[in-house]
Amino acid sequence: MTLQRQISFWLVALAAFIAFLYIFSPILLPFVAGMALAYLLDPVADRLEKLGFGRLAATVTILVLFVIVFVLALILILPILGGQLTGFIANLPGLIGKLQHILTELIGDRLPSVTGVSVKDLQANLGNILGQGASWLGGLLRSLWSGGQAILSIVSLFIVTPVVAFYLLLDWDRMIANIDAWLPRDHRETICKLAGEMNLAVAGFVRGQVSVCLILGTFYAVGLALVGLNFGLLIGLGAGVISFIPYVGATVGLVVSLGVAVVQFWPDWHWILAVLVVFGIGQFLEGNVLQPRLVGRSVGLHPVWLMFALFAFGYLFGFVGLLIAVPAAAMVGVLARFSLARYLASRLYTGTEPRIDGANDA
Repeated sequence: MTLQRQISFWLVALAAFIAFLYIFSPILLPFVAGMALAYLLDPVADRLEKLGFGRLAATVTILVLFVIVFVLALILILPILGGQLTGFIANLPGLIGKLQHILTELIGDRLPSVTGVSVKDLQANLGNILGQGASWLGGLLRSLWSGGQAILSIVSLFIVTPVVAFYLLLDWDRMIANIDAWLPRDHRETICKLAGEMNLAVAGFVRGQVSVCLILGTFYAVGLALVGLNFGLLIGLGAGVISFIPYVGATVGLVVSLGVAVVQFWPDWHWILAVLVVFGIGQFLEGNVLQPRLVGRSVGLHPVWLMFALFAFGYLFGFVGLLIAVPAAAMVGVLARFSLARYLASRLYTGTEPRIDGANDA
């Protein structure tokens, strides 16, 4: 009965937490963002404390520097990105039409002999596919831009989020100690072990992946801008940001930049090849340098599970869901591995009946 009560308690607590997220998700963004910011910056505060800073001085120093860098980045980069995004959306129908024309010229003469499909059918099919893709991409970009403007509102960005991050970062160690004091003594060791594994998975992935995204976004943006690709800064930074989802960022960035490069540079294939080289180098750096050094191989988050968590939480809770998807996926993964280990060590798996010699020889 004790085990049943414990299971019932945790199931009720989980249901209440999900209901809380669902009901209050429209107003949770600055608080979740502040919590995420405090979690990301806590190791920096601990390191400053080891250098002789008090917790208050370390917290104030970190947040002031962060706000200054963030505001400068917004002032310097946001107008450029806004202009490129507006231009990209405005030129998207023309880009699609030119890309369709080039593809038809390249493969139109060979297609009937190979597949039996006429050039007119090819143009119609390409027009439908590219038109639908352009419509979807344009709508997505507009929604992201309008959502970004809502997210970056004055209240949530410059007031609530920094204040929440300040108090959480200031009291982080005290909160951890209080939570530890509330744990049931009989299960404290197990809970602390699981919490440590969750923290290792979340910290290893989130902190490392944020660094990877920033480095890749900067590399792609600079590389595409040096190549001279139209909207290169927007495409490069966008590819870096969505590199948080494994394989998706590089794939989307490569497809979009190749389409723009073909329209812009054709028939000068050297510059199209240069775009491929930029993404090839980026993928080599990500797979062989950045991921092993910054993220590690043992964070316990499978790419498929991560993508499912991001889509599921984003669908259920919007942008707030995207912020909590990775920590939630890491926690569920740790609990699933713990449950599996308990199951494999239990009699339910091993059985209680003695093995009969020769039973498998029949």
